[in-house]
Amino acid sequence: MASRFFIKDILSPLRRLFKKMSERDVMIILSLFVGICCGLAAVLLKSAIEFVHHSLTSWFDGVEYSFLYLIYPGIGMLVAMLFVRYVVKDNIGHGVTKVLVAVSKNESKIKRHNMWSSMVASSVTIGFGGSVGAEAPIVYTGAAIGSNVARYMGLSYKNMTILLGCGAAGAVAGIFKAPLAGVLFTLEILLFNISMSSILPLLLSTISATVVAYIFFGDQPAFQCTISPFAMHNIPYYLLLGLFSAACSVYFTRMTLWLEDRIKSIQRPYVRWAISASCLGLLIFLFPPLFGEGYDCLHELLNGGTIDLEGQTVLAFLMRKAWLVPVFFMLVLLLKVFSMSLTNAGGGVGGTFGPTLFIGAIAGFVLSRSINLIAGPGYVPEQNFVLVGMAGLMAGVMQAPMTAIFLIADMTGGYELLIPLILTSTVSYAVTRAIEPYSIYTKRIAKKGELLTHDSDQAVLTLLKTGELVESDFSTVKIDATLGELVQVVSESKRNIFPVVDSRNHFQGFVSLEDIRRDMFKYEQYDTLHVYNFMRSAPAYVYVDEKMDSVMIKFEQTEAWNLPVIEQDRTYVGFVSKSKIFSAYREQLRQVSHD
Repeated sequence: MASRFFIKDILSPLRRLFKKMSERDVMIILSLFVGICCGLAAVLLKSAIEFVHHSLTSWFDGVEYSFLYLIYPGIGMLVAMLFVRYVVKDNIGHGVTKVLVAVSKNESKIKRHNMWSSMVASSVTIGFGGSVGAEAPIVYTGAAIGSNVARYMGLSYKNMTILLGCGAAGAVAGIFKAPLAGVLFTLEILLFNISMSSILPLLLSTISATVVAYIFFGDQPAFQCTISPFAMHNIPYYLLLGLFSAACSVYFTRMTLWLEDRIKSIQRPYVRWAISASCLGLLIFLFPPLFGEGYDCLHELLNGGTIDLEGQTVLAFLMRKAWLVPVFFMLVLLLKVFSMSLTNAGGGVGGTFGPTLFIGAIAGFVLSRSINLIAGPGYVPEQNFVLVGMAGLMAGVMQAPMTAIFLIADMTGGYELLIPLILTSTVSYAVTRAIEPYSIYTKRIAKKGELLTHDSDQAVLTLLKTGELVESDFSTVKIDATLGELVQVVSESKRNIFPVVDSRNHFQGFVSLEDIRRDMFKYEQYDTLHVYNFMRSAPAYVYVDEKMDSVMIKFEQTEAWNLPVIEQDRTYVGFVSKSKIFSAYREQLRQVSHD
């Protein structure tokens, strides 16, 4: 309700003004407005997480009270679960995937509560130590802001989709202070088809969001790091890092989806929460870097520092032996997927974006430390590999290499390492895609046939809904009706196809005008011949909820121009025609074309 009044109070004067302006000018103003809102949302989310985290941990030294790491994450998950269950009453997890579904299935419309609900739930989840990231919730929030602003202003699907993308881009730019990465994230992951003329709103939204972040947090990169100059002799090791990143990416994607499905198979929510909270608390107790987003650990690695775990875990002895250090962090890398999945499936709200960066950094550290232990201290710069490893995992897990390259360069100031960033990200992306064709965001919805792609034909077919193209003005006849009764129906119909149904309205076949042309004037047979004497079987059936690409395959295989549409129990619904699909296709193509 509050979000509705906010939009109304802010945009009502603009709505009256915009009636006198061109569409291009309207989009420019709205993209700036959405970018500012998303920048403020990113600032608010980061501040809320830091406030909760500081309130819970600032008063103890991490040694005497380390047992609290066992219970804090579970409390945060429980609060978030109760908030979602009894206040929001909607599923708000996996924000990036939800945005993709909104574009493909819901005309880019996102519910109003998503402008704030994801922020509240994720700030509690992460602030209490949930092992997830804040980036997916802020992307969902930004996309919801763009979608609802466009919806209130009465914009078309095309412009609503662009403004949704502006919101997501502004959210990424705001939380990372990386405007170019925000644009690339939207182009590579969210928007399936966009022209150069539509990039201007995206740029304006990311710039305005970044400026807001600069005002509150300063203009320093989101991740301060100390890097060494790029050395040509390290190229083979960066290529090796690309292969290692690809292996980690496949593990990350498949294990995450498998674990979440297994945990969510526990039907009772409080039992699921109790099991998840207990396991997560134990993991964090043994491996403190798994607490929260893990960015404190990441900062240390990016600056070549050492991580002191003495007194914080019973496994601290592993850090005293040189060769056991990479072993310890390899365990952290493998278990981060478990801690993230337990947090999300157990009731918490967060994303995989942050964990991807964390695991990438750990992968780079493990590989570089292992190389240095073999070849000698300082043989390769470990902080460089930590930075490049982040891009390698992003390129593989999200299958967005351009976003990975420029996001890491933007948020760390690591443009000196542009060559290794490109090498590692390209190798990771290529190898991962050869093994796993879908990213962690798209794998589930691709299986359902709901994924929009950069292929315009496939995108349009995904947007078309079979149920909306059904023609129901065909006159039905009963299977046991006489020829005379059939002729009476023909005389009152404007169609030349007549679906045949039984007493329960189940589809049995059809009769065409051509089938009865010879006999319809033989009056003496009106009572002796019946509909079943003329009925033909349909070459194929179309189900009312069937995906359009499957429908088109049936048309191609049967060479038919009309196919019957039925429910799962064979109840007759109507017919869908190839000509109607072609007309809808042309209209939808015009809508998704951004030129």
